Amino acid sequence: MRKTTASPADMARRVGAIPTQPGPKEASTMTDIVTGTMAHDVTGVATGTVAPDAADGAVPDVTDGVALDGPDGAADPDVVIAGAGPVTRPGERPTVRLREAGPEDQPRYAPEWLQLREPADAAARAVDLLDPLRIRLANLPNGRSGGLAVHDLGCGTGSMGRWLAPRLDGGQHWILHDRDPYLLHFAAVASPRAAADGSRVTVETRRGDVARLTPDALTGASLVTASALLDVLTREEVETLAAACAGAGCPALLTLSVAGRVEFSAPDPLDEELAAAFNDHQRRGGLLGPDAVGAACEAFADHGATVKVHPSPWRLGPEHAALTAQWLRGWVGAAVEQRPELAERAEGYLATRLTACQAGDLRVTVHHSDLLALARPTGRV
Repeated sequence: MRKTTASPADMARRVGAIPTQPGPKEASTMTDIVTGTMAHDVTGVATGTVAPDAADGAVPDVTDGVALDGPDGAADPDVVIAGAGPVTRPGERPTVRLREAGPEDQPRYAPEWLQLREPADAAARAVDLLDPLRIRLANLPNGRSGGLAVHDLGCGTGSMGRWLAPRLDGGQHWILHDRDPYLLHFAAVASPRAAADGSRVTVETRRGDVARLTPDALTGASLVTASALLDVLTREEVETLAAACAGAGCPALLTLSVAGRVEFSAPDPLDEELAAAFNDHQRRGGLLGPDAVGAACEAFADHGATVKVHPSPWRLGPEHAALTAQWLRGWVGAAVEQRPELAERAEGYLATRLTACQAGDLRVTVHHSDLLALARPTGRV
């Protein structure tokens, strides 16, 4: 079966629903601490206007005019959204591009994929970690009492902010970090405007490199967040992140790291082989993959932080058919890329699973973990 990959750049050219300006001056201030300038398509944001569908922090529809669906709303089997599957060239690392990259490098995660998964992410995130987080935030040093400063690493389209900001009280200023200016543009447009108690939420964006994150970069930070980031980092990068948070004395809420386990409503003998191959694929190039949460627990604990971990599984049913189909293609594709000898059996396996998905007969649990690291406060402001 022929596959064609719709790259983020291709999608960007074909999408008409993303506003050209991320938001008004009072809502969004765009900066770039790495290169000093933003890409051409996000300049002039101070005088821009928020699109009607983004004025309240809702996610703009990024799929208008993009032929992602087949008959009856099923995902087109000949299109794989970049980020849903292995779209990298040999030797490339599927990262969120927080690291430095060449000017021609494509981001790995398309906004279409991030939008598709956002409802499942929101339902999966561990709300049990919010109470200990709120307690810590309520007891921040006095220098931060004027409002929370939240650094969101690898923010993508800003889904973490849309989920978390309305669940926390008090004024908040979110600093959104990502390597991709297009995703930063989208995140700024769709950022929330109000906290749980109605306090104002503002946002700025920064193109940055998590591998070079330092305590100084987090001076004044109240909280560091990330979503689906830990598993695409190396052990050294996780240790750098833990050291930076500890040096700044701020907690870290790191959600939706892959756990390496998948459960289907109708088990198949090939499930375990594909899962093992996928997990090995996630570890390529020194990335942590399903070992990320364990490594992060060790790294934060070594810096004196109290660490709490809670499961945050995707529970995908008939209402998530489009996401399930894209995830299946990416999961099986990565496994086969890692172990080509699985290809022949995997083709029939995937066809069977996709048929069940389209019929509404497939349920799958994709296990993730959320981690809350409560660093010792330092009193830095």
